[in-house]
Amino acid sequence: MTNPDPQASPLVSFLSGTGRDGRGRILDDVLAFSNDDIERVHDFIQWLFPLPTRSAAQPHSPVLSPGDVAAIRSDGRSLANLDRASERMLAFYRETDHWLARDDHNHLRITRILHALRLLRGDDAAQAFYDAIMALHAANGSRINPRNLRYWSDAVRGPARWVR
Repeated sequence: MTNPDPQASPLVSFLSGTGRDGRGRILDDVLAFSNDDIERVHDFIQWLFPLPTRSAAQPHSPVLSPGDVAAIRSDGRSLANLDRASERMLAFYRETDHWLARDDHNHLRITRILHALRLLRGDDAAQAFYDAIMALHAANGSRINPRNLRYWSDAVRGPARWVR
């Protein structure tokens, strides 16, 4: 791991692979979580997929600033790591099925992922993640709450709430 840029925020350093999250983990530690870890640990998703609003579930997690957005969008390492994080989360959703329930905390995670991808990687990345999740939903005949499905659809197709 290279030394973090002293000018970079903790979020930018973490996503670029040069910094640590609030628990001292590097990005590769988090991406190496087992599926059980992903289900059980609740303070990593805000670091992998940051937003410019405070997390109600993890209020001590960092909040994405406009400067962070610009820095992440212009850093190839951060963008590649966002892609890796998206793939890891899709693998989790492909390999588990407990989230395919009417309501589940993973539905909030999916909404966050979609918003963050749209903001940081663009519409195509968010749409690809959405399409993969919806394919899993359809294949499993899930009964996910229609309200949650609407949140996902709005995150991808609705007004670009956080996109600047």
